[in-house]
Amino acid sequence: MDTISRLREKARAQKKRIALPEYNDARVKEAYAIIQKEGIADVTLLTPERVNPEDKERYIQEFYELRKSKGVSLEAVRKQFEDTLWPAAMMTRDGKFDGFVAGAAHTTADMARSAIHCLGISDRITIACSCFIMAIPDCPYGQNGTFIFADCGIIPDPNSRQLACIALAASDLAAKLLDIPPRVAFLSYSTKGSAQSKSAEKIAEAKKVLLGMAPDLMFDGEMQADAALVPDVGRIKDPGGRVAGKANVLVFPNLDAGNISYKLVERLARARAVGPILLGLNKPCSDLSRGCSADDVVDCTAITAIRAQ
Repeated sequence: MDTISRLREKARAQKKRIALPEYNDARVKEAYAIIQKEGIADVTLLTPERVNPEDKERYIQEFYELRKSKGVSLEAVRKQFEDTLWPAAMMTRDGKFDGFVAGAAHTTADMARSAIHCLGISDRITIACSCFIMAIPDCPYGQNGTFIFADCGIIPDPNSRQLACIALAASDLAAKLLDIPPRVAFLSYSTKGSAQSKSAEKIAEAKKVLLGMAPDLMFDGEMQADAALVPDVGRIKDPGGRVAGKANVLVFPNLDAGNISYKLVERLARARAVGPILLGLNKPCSDLSRGCSADDVVDCTAITAIRAQ
């Protein structure tokens, strides 16, 4: 059974309540039918009629209280909540849903704002970030061709502490979703000082921070991609390295590198790229690429459901 099939099976084992607020999108409608047919989640296509008016008014008032110190007006919040994305996020906060999935018809910025403002940031991770599950056919590297790529969607230029938090959040996801021991590589254009750079200094500091946060986690860097992935290259470039040649969680130095890399791998290696999965929040949710397929919606729903189990 491949990685994606295993995720759907794992979601079915303990069905969770997941909202799909983009009710007008044809791909979301198709995914909704598939999710129901396959029993992947207790899924709701959240049309405006499915939002209780009294609850909606309460959510508007609650959200206004949360955001008024930022200069947000009650009138602006009322207008905002005409989009079912925001009631879905607040209903997840309220426990009416276990998670939500959107992004087919919203930008990542819109999706991230709804998730961060309504769900809040986890005290453990302390930042919001994202990752993709990459399932690459006929690939001997990583976890039989399966990887976590992070961050590919949220933080443009993470500092050392943010890099450490990204690594921790992505590792947690690898263990929870894929049942694999995470092996984290902080990627760079140099391996262990082969080039002097501010990037290498930032990664060295990130490793110190991460060691304090998760001393038992297996991680290393800075590492070039081939040293992280290919055992023979790892032995040459980083002999004795903890994850050299066997990394399955790849942490990119910035958003440019992460976003470009996942899209190249997806298109050139014909990989399945599932996500972006939003991390570091108090409750699970998943973003979608606006170029997503119905299968992408189904798989992000399965992932969100598993995270809620």
